[in-house]
This record gives sequence, C-alpha cells and structure tokens, in this order.
Amino acid sequence: MMKYFNLNKIFFFFILIFSTLISISSNSWLGCWIGLEINLLSFIPLITNCNNMSSSEASLKYFLIQTIASINFIFFILLNIYFMNFFKYNDFITILMNSSMLMKMGSFPFHFWYPNIIEGLSWMNCFILMTWQKITPMILLSYYFNFNFLIFILIFNSIIGAIGGINQTSLRKILVYSSINNLSWMMMSILISENLWILYFVIYSMLILFLCFMFNFFKINFFNQLFSMNMNNIMKMSLLFNFLSLGGLPPFLGFLPKWMMINFFLEKNFYFLTFIFIMMSLVLLFFYIRIMFTMFLFNNFKIKWFKINLNLKINNMMMFFSMISFLGLPLSTFYLF
Repeated sequence: MMKYFNLNKIFFFFILIFSTLISISSNSWLGCWIGLEINLLSFIPLITNCNNMSSSEASLKYFLIQTIASINFIFFILLNIYFMNFFKYNDFITILMNSSMLMKMGSFPFHFWYPNIIEGLSWMNCFILMTWQKITPMILLSYYFNFNFLIFILIFNSIIGAIGGINQTSLRKILVYSSINNLSWMMMSILISENLWILYFVIYSMLILFLCFMFNFFKINFFNQLFSMNMNNIMKMSLLFNFLSLGGLPPFLGFLPKWMMINFFLEKNFYFLTFIFIMMSLVLLFFYIRIMFTMFLFNNFKIKWFKINLNLKINNMMMFFSMISFLGLPLSTFYLF
C-alpha cells in the first residue's frame, strides 16, 4: 500500500486536481488549454510504473493520444479566432473543437485507445481515468458545442458502449465500455443542466469507486475469477447491488439521474433518443447480470486453500455501499416530492 502514499504520487495527484480547477475556472480558451496540459503531465507519473511494462506502454500511448488532442484543440482555437467574422465556417470549427474534446475523454469515434490503455493500469488509476479525467473535457464541451453533432455522437456512444462489452472477459474492459455508454448519459445531462450532471457524475463515481476498490482489494482482473472465490453472501450481494445500480435498474440509486433525464427527453419529444438509451442500458444490465449469474446460481467450484478473510472495516464498508445503492432511490423520493 505504500506505493499509493509516497510523496511523489501525492504531489502529482494534487497537481492533477488543481489542473482541472484551472481549466474549468479559466475565462479564456488558452487558460483551458494550459490546464489540460498540466493535467496530462501530472497524470503520466501517476500511471507510470518502471516494474510493469504494460503500465509504461499504457502511459506512452496515453501521452501520444492526449498530445494529439491538445495540439488539435489549440489549433482549432486559433482557427476560431481567425474565422470569427466568417459565420459560414462557425459550425465546422465548432465540430472540430468538439472532436478534440471527444478524443480526450475517449468518446466515439475516438474511443479505440481507451480499452487498450486501461488494460495496463492499476485499478485506482482506472478509477481516475474513468471519472476525474472526464470532468475537464466535458465541461469545456458544454461551453461551445454543436447540438446536432453531439446528438449523433451520443447515440453511437450508447450503442458502442453496450455492444462492445458483450464479448469481453476482462473486468477492466467491461467497465470501460460501460463508461463509454454512461458517457452518453453524462454528456446529455450537462447539456440539460449542470446540477443534473453533478448528480449523475457523483453517483457514477461512487459506484465505480466501490467496484474498483473491491477488484483491487481481491486482485480480480477477469470475471471468471469471481466464480472460484470463496465469497461470503455479504460480498456477493454488495457486488450485485452495485452492478445493478451502475446499470440503472430501479429501485437502485443509479436509476435516479437516468429517470430524471428520461422525464426531460419525453417532455422535449426526444422519443427515438429515449428508446436508444434505454435499450442500450438493458444490454449493459445483461452482461452485468451474466457476471453475477454463475456466482449466485451455479455450483461453482471453490478452492479449499483460498480463503478471503474480511476484517470488520471492509465488511462494514461493503454493507454501507450496498445500503446506499439499494436505499438511495427510495430515500431520494422524499427529497424530490
């Protein structure tokens, strides 16, 4: 555990946080770009591990992708300033600026780097990449966007995030494709309301944090490892509740922001968008339930010498997250109504 608490990691972690604050609080595009560059240069030391070749390879790939996106972003900013008075080019330049942000957050059609890079990261770095690293591009995207272009991107994000995760056996890749699908919901929520986006992002981050912590604690990387582990019922139920909540199944907490967004879609007559989003969320639920199915219902073999000894703190924390996922939506109804 000491590798997570040395001074170098803590120093770069705080720079990572402050770089995001620089970008989202800047009053110029140049300030936003500087914040993005500081963010990139602070995240690379966090994911680099000299003893792990896949980690070093992932950090190099991440650096190249993010550098290309940053170069495109600053170039399109300059183009935007140059063609400011030529209104016929405005939509085209807006799409180009949006594309550089989509590349940074791993959205369609620039999502191919995302599953490859995340395979070489530790679970805690996966959590940062799937949550915190999406804040800056998403907020910058909400400042200046082409609505029709984004609707097209959101539909394909939802479809690819659902279809891509079906044949995966790696839990990292399953969570990545789930993240791509949830990205479509989050991008739509920030176009509707910033408060709704904050609610969605906090709930999603909390669920991903619990899953990444569990997989890191038990050293689980592939879902067939779940079949042969001597898990007690509390841990099985905790994983089930949080997976179902992440998929957006009522009455779990993850359904709350999706429910609010579906109400908005229906008010604005976005029936086709609502249909696509809901159907793709059902596909996500399918492969979440497939992960848990064998753990619960089959007579899976148990390794006699492999014992999981949960201390009281870990046990209580799993119970706490399960209760949040399960009781979150019923309790929130008292606040809403």
